Formats: sequence, C-alpha cells, structure tokens
Amino acid sequence: MSADPAGSGRARRAAWWIAQWQQPGPAQAVLLPLSWLFAGLSAARRQLYRWGVLRSHAVPRPVIVVGNLIAGGAGKTPVVIALVQLLRQMGHVPGVISRGHGGRHTDGARLVTHSSDPAEVGDEPLLIHLRTGAPVAVARQRVLAAQALCQAHPAVTVLVADDGLQHLALARDLDVLVFDDRGIGNGRLLPAGPLRQHLPAALPPRTLVIYGAGQPSTPLPGFIGWRRLGTIFTLQDWWVTDAVTSRVVRLRDRPLLAAAGLARPEAFFTMLEAQGLKITRLPLPDHFDYATLPWPPDTPDVIVTEKDAVKLRPDRVGRTQVWVATLDFALPADFQAALQRLLPPAAPTR
Repeated sequence: MSADPAGSGRARRAAWWIAQWQQPGPAQAVLLPLSWLFAGLSAARRQLYRWGVLRSHAVPRPVIVVGNLIAGGAGKTPVVIALVQLLRQMGHVPGVISRGHGGRHTDGARLVTHSSDPAEVGDEPLLIHLRTGAPVAVARQRVLAAQALCQAHPAVTVLVADDGLQHLALARDLDVLVFDDRGIGNGRLLPAGPLRQHLPAALPPRTLVIYGAGQPSTPLPGFIGWRRLGTIFTLQDWWVTDAVTSRVVRLRDRPLLAAAGLARPEAFFTMLEAQGLKITRLPLPDHFDYATLPWPPDTPDVIVTEKDAVKLRPDRVGRTQVWVATLDFALPADFQAALQRLLPPAAPTR
C-alpha cells in the first residue's frame, strides 16, 4: 500500500520544523532577530491593554479560555470537549466560541450546526459541536461569537473559548493552559522556537494547567490528564449514530492506511499501533481540507481521526471503507474541585 500526496510532503516539512523547535540549533539562531521582533511587538500590545489604550471586552457569561503557549498543536480540542462534558456534570449549560481556524467565514459571527461546512466554520468547531451537542459560534472576533451565541441560546451559563489565550480583546474569568510532552520546546519565541509567549515564572492567578502526556512537562503546577483511543466507527455510523460499537478487534486482521491531518499526527499513529493495528502512516498538513482524497481510489480500508471525518462524507469516499477513530481526553478527578473554586457563579439566564 502506498500513498504520498503533495500534502504529505508539506506535513513532513511541518513535522521537521516542530522537531527543530525542541532544542537550540543553528537553524533557530538565524531566526532569533525575528523572535526578538515578535517579543517586542507582543510586549507592546500587552502594555497597550494594561494602559487601557486597547480594551478587553466582557461578554454576558463567564468565560473559560482553553489555550496553549506552544504552536503546533498541544491537544486543546480534546480538552475543550472533556471540559464541556465536565461542566454539564457540574450543572452548567456550556457553549463554545472559537475563531474557526481554517474556515472562510466572514467578519460576522456564525452559529455552527450539524450541516455546517467545515470549510466555512472550521473543522474543530464543527467537531466540538458534533461530539458534545453544545452550541458553538465562530467569529474572528471572539466577542462577536460570544454575543451571538448568548443571544441565540440564552440558557447557556458559561462559555468555553477554544483557543484565544493571546486574544486579549476577550475578557476572561479563567485560563486553562494545555501542555503536551514538548513542554516549551527550546524555550524561544516564534519563529526561532514554538512559543507564542514566554512561560510565566509562576502560575498566574485564575489559571489552571493541564498536562496531556501523563506527566508534567514544565515547572508549572498542574493536573495530569491523558488522551486515549476511544470507539472506532465506520464513517457512515460516525455521522448518524452515537452507538458504542468498537471494531478494533475486527480491524486487527487487515492492513489499514492511517491518514491524519493534525499538527502532530505521530501520537495518533502510535495509539493505533498500540492496539495491534497494522497501519501505513499518511501524515497530512494540519487542517487538511480533503478537497481531493489523499489516497488512491482503490484503497480498501482507511482509518482517520474525527478532525478528518468532519470533512469526509460517505458518498465522497467511493468504495473505500473509511473508519473513524475517536480520541478521548480524561480529566483527573481533582480538576473539577479546582474548577469549581475559580469559576464564577452562573449568570442568570433570560
């Protein structure tokens, strides 16, 4: 089985850069002046917010921002999904707002529905809506997304912002920082390193840290969560049912092409192999659009992530059997108590 689309080459180049960011080297040294410029501009922007020249805008509900300091995907979306489920258990009615990265939505806000086009609203917002059933709104300005969502769904008691840690125009009540096994990489800011902002010397107020790799990867105190392979559906079943019908045992008997449009697809491939599946790896660029199928038309079996599945409809894959592997994130039990202490009381609904 072979598959080597142009997108796979772009994915390999992106993976190469992510690997280079893990330790100082000559390639990063060349980019240090650009990192200093990035640091200066970021610091100036934050100072303008502190002085009140630029303003953070409050929205009608408490806001929890789930974000990360590092570029290249740290597992925010699974944490958002798990957090939405936890908030429901705590008696809240959560909604989700997002920029809708990769989508072509206009400057206004757009509500995400089951039939939304991921090319318009972004693949991750659509996935969050499909997995949780929570109302989701996207807009380049998260404040507009929050206002639109609260107006359309007045029963919502708390908003979860998928990404947006550096989006200072949105006032927030709580930040949740997500780290994977890379920690802060080489410790340098973009583009010489992976950091969007420096690691703080101490845990900032009203901030919780989640480590998704089973152990801490920075000096900040935090909670240990873990990602795990969940149910595997046929693409047809994934779109129409919530039934828990795992097919891992059945799939161990056949070769699979594993395709993943993620920033770091290696973790997904490793999970599949740990289940005894025989896969050929097909890494694709993050947010790969699937406008053209990246595998040969005679490929019998392909397994993808849910982030890929939102861009694949059963009538587009021909005779290929596409399987969808869900990825779940488990939050530790003591995280709920910490969240409860920091989360403001739910705003009354109208």
